[in-house]
Amino acid sequence: MNKIHCLIVDDEPIARDIIQNYCQHLDYLNVVASCGNALEAKAIMQTTHIDILFLDINMPVMDGISFLKTLKNPAQVIFTTAYKEYAIDAFDLAACDYLLKPFSFERFIMAIDKATDKLQPAKTRQEGSSIPASQPGPIEDFTFIKTDGKIYKLSHHDLLYAEAQGNYTRIVTTSNTLMPKMPFSSFEELLPASTFLRVHRSFIINKSKIDHIEGNRLFINNTEIPIGSNYKDQLMKELGFPKA
Repeated sequence: MNKIHCLIVDDEPIARDIIQNYCQHLDYLNVVASCGNALEAKAIMQTTHIDILFLDINMPVMDGISFLKTLKNPAQVIFTTAYKEYAIDAFDLAACDYLLKPFSFERFIMAIDKATDKLQPAKTRQEGSSIPASQPGPIEDFTFIKTDGKIYKLSHHDLLYAEAQGNYTRIVTTSNTLMPKMPFSSFEELLPASTFLRVHRSFIINKSKIDHIEGNRLFINNTEIPIGSNYKDQLMKELGFPKA
């Protein structure tokens, strides 16, 4: 699998270290360099191909937004900043995502997902046969989840279903149950839509794990899960039973 080349630009050493540490958990990310200002970054980008640019906004010499305006062919840009008021300017410049410090590992992965989704067609065009068009993107069969002070590698194959529980998401796998403090919708965004389906406002299921369906209920490992009336038609369509 081809590496995705990243450049970290932030004037705070601790912030650079956090991003670099997050990147190290994803073996398809390669941090080419980590620098403290835009001029150092520009020199690197003139000689090295960068796929994802982690860019702080409030920096000396030249701020991140001004720096981005100077780039003719920018990488996928993920802004990392403590100042939410810059968000509109960032997205006006077609930034891929905007991470507000301090951001969690889960939120970092969501940003990487967005960047790689946008990056994949571009890399295919630029590199030709190095990434076959039929090959899926780098994120496909696992998700990292942080809870109870630990980071768990969650295999999509082992995930049975997830349930919304207030500010938490209850994640049930073949061998474990995790309860991270994260919005249900945020967890849903981490999962491939081809495998995981929302069947109720409070439930996401792995369709490959369905044992059987009875009326407005489905069963996974003897657990009964309700099917919401607003989701049933789409569920049946995904399972190959379109509404007559």
